[in-house]
Amino acid sequence: MKLRFLLAILLVLLLSTPLFALTGREIMERNDALPEADTAVSSVLMLIHKGGRVTEKEFESSSKKYPDSEDRLLISFTRPTRIKLLTHAYKGRDDDQWLRLSSGKIKRIASSDKGKPFVNSHLYYEDIGSRDIDDYTYTLLGEAQAVGDDCYAVEAVKVAGEKVYSKLTLYVRKSDYFIVRIDFYEGNEFHKYLENHDIRTVDGILTPFASTMTLADGKGHTELKILELEYNRDLSDSTFNKEALR
Repeated sequence: MKLRFLLAILLVLLLSTPLFALTGREIMERNDALPEADTAVSSVLMLIHKGGRVTEKEFESSSKKYPDSEDRLLISFTRPTRIKLLTHAYKGRDDDQWLRLSSGKIKRIASSDKGKPFVNSHLYYEDIGSRDIDDYTYTLLGEAQAVGDDCYAVEAVKVAGEKVYSKLTLYVRKSDYFIVRIDFYEGNEFHKYLENHDIRTVDGILTPFASTMTLADGKGHTELKILELEYNRDLSDSTFNKEALR
């Protein structure tokens, strides 16, 4: 009888524990395999909370995926200023970024400036654009709760290009492998975190309609809210040329 009882316990443990646990890399591969649009066009409201004041900005975002993980992103502010940021994202090296100031002057963002605030928000230039899965190494830290969801916690360390953050912790939702939170570390100190909310499925693509970047010390945060969104609209390549900034 004792032997049967012991065997029953072992059977329960085997059924409740994965025989082949996923690695951090495998979890991120499942995230990377989620459906994506070839192009995206959106209108976004940005709310910057600093020192008890809220600064409101609005911009239009256009993005297009190219072969070999070379993506393009154009952000055009419609109020209160007419600033534009063009990002060409590459695999295995730093992105190219150009900023068009309201004066009309075009400035190239140097690699050393990737860790500076974008339009006085809590986002850095490094945070604008896409990340290639092969630019990082991944370690599964365990399981955690984030934004009310059961998640895998995966540490990511950048191995290609300029290193703005010493590491990231990605919270990947178990139910669908969507990233709901990212912790950012500078010099191994917890600096800020991004949370995705109001996640909807649009044309088969999981999309956060609200995101918030918050300082770890609680002294400020920036909200991004999607007002309008369209996937897979035909976008000309010329939209993402440097000349389009003029």
